Amino acid sequence: MTTRYSDANDLIDHLCRHSPLTADQAKQIVAEVNHYYRESVATFVCRRHKELQHHGLSNSAIYAALMNELPQRRFSSEPLSERQIRRLIYG
Repeated sequence: MTTRYSDANDLIDHLCRHSPLTADQAKQIVAEVNHYYRESVATFVCRRHKELQHHGLSNSAIYAALMNELPQRRFSSEPLSERQIRRLIYG
């Protein structure tokens, strides 16, 4: 999702009018939301693998978690198999 500059400014103005956010805070939120929506499936899988690994989950538990999480995300890809997830992580 790419937000045009004028769209981003309109959104920032809207957030400032309807919340206690400052312009700088609203800009940061818009930037974070744009970053969130630009994340690819591969980037999400690798990032989430590291997060779950950091919490002590085994790879088999991580693969199962990712297979459950992916369909709930905003990606328009088909569900991934454990093998496809491993290939995204390890190449």
